[in-house]
Amino acid sequence: MGYLNLDKKKTTATAKELNILLADYHLYYQKLRNFHWNVVGRNFFDLHIKFEEMYEDAKLKVDEIAERILTLRYQPTSNLSDYLEMSNIKESSGETKDLEMVKILLDDHGKLLKQMRKVVEKADEAGDEGTIDLIGGFIGHIEKISWMLDAWAMKSSDNHPEV
Repeated sequence: MGYLNLDKKKTTATAKELNILLADYHLYYQKLRNFHWNVVGRNFFDLHIKFEEMYEDAKLKVDEIAERILTLRYQPTSNLSDYLEMSNIKESSGETKDLEMVKILLDDHGKLLKQMRKVVEKADEAGDEGTIDLIGGFIGHIEKISWMLDAWAMKSSDNHPEV
């Protein structure tokens, strides 16, 4: 790829892992919409607002991932049926309880982080700093949101482990 100074043979693996991450983010986005629409109970106000904030962020990341795939001169996957088949993330019921929603999202964050690290590994092998930089920012953001959701789910009598 002339203008990027990257070897197309080496970026193929990066694009493949990015497409899986794209599928993961689509299912994650839809799950956040589902939880936003269906959360009930005492935590409604906190979680309704937080889930909306999270799905708006996920929507932007979907576009950034697809555009990075295009920048590398590959085709982003764009069919829902393909996303369902490729994704590490599974759909959830709209009848999930609020605390369980948070636990499911934390589990999904682990899956997203694992896939992001695969992308970074392949991008590093290809000398693709642009992808590494993009995904590195995503990793930091998901880690922070995970900490916040985990803290929210803790009992007030819980303490952080001592160093």
